[in-house]
Amino acid sequence: MSAGWRRRVVAALVGGTVTSATRGFLDQQAPGGQARWTRTNHRGEPVSMLEGPAIGAGILAGVAVGAPDTRGAAALVVATAAGSAFGIVDDLAEDQSARRKGLRGHLGALAHGEVTTGGLKVLGIGAASLVAASLAARRKPGASAVGHLVDVGTSGALIALSANLVNLLDLRPGRALKAAALVAIPLAAAPGAGGGAAAGIVGAGYSALDQDLAETDMLGDGGANALGAALGTALVLSAPRPVRLAALAAVAGLTVASERISFTKVIASTPVLRELDAWGRRPVHVADLGAPGDLGDPAP
Repeated sequence: MSAGWRRRVVAALVGGTVTSATRGFLDQQAPGGQARWTRTNHRGEPVSMLEGPAIGAGILAGVAVGAPDTRGAAALVVATAAGSAFGIVDDLAEDQSARRKGLRGHLGALAHGEVTTGGLKVLGIGAASLVAASLAARRKPGASAVGHLVDVGTSGALIALSANLVNLLDLRPGRALKAAALVAIPLAAAPGAGGGAAAGIVGAGYSALDQDLAETDMLGDGGANALGAALGTALVLSAPRPVRLAALAAVAGLTVASERISFTKVIASTPVLRELDAWGRRPVHVADLGAPGDLGDPAP
């Protein structure tokens, strides 16, 4: 086995081990107590958001081990840590009485001078994504300053929007983890510089999947934003410019579509997506569904 593949295997093992160990520790030492991290899911049952900080810690450890070099490690740690930290703040401190929906809601509040936890998250993850992109998207010999700035800007947008998109998918057990795995597994198997980090993401996600599917845990914003930011950064490290731009267009398109279209309804009406989405979890019955916006479909 080559050194590159050994690093990827170790990254996956470290990501999974740290996620499991952190989750076990948090069961005994939840900051502020278990109740602070407990929410009601779409079935009306209690579910813990401690999976979020646990998978954030696992991804941080996994990507640090799997990173190609110091700059790559710094990019991955900055993006992942910001996604986790700002997501957890939004999970725990969001004003439920004035809850904003989607990027449009948070940006609209900011435009009117209202700083919500969601708006703070948008600004914080956006700034961190640009820092991560400046570390990951290196200026090639002979490239113009303008061209490099475009690379950094588009790569930063890809990281930030990836963090947001994975969070948008976290509406049903296992959905966000499965979607992330569909991107991370090919990246981990490919020869790009982000392959080791992607392997760390796969390991952390696999470790969290059982409890997520069992509906005892959920990613929350802290876990989903960390997962998406790390995945976006791994893609920036691995992919050439045309692939990054195509990925940015796809992620931006899905983000805009999410403001008007329910991903859950699209998945339910598409046989292949419906079967993949339902794999491994209990069936959902109409009686189990809460009101729109109750950790299920977004309110219309």
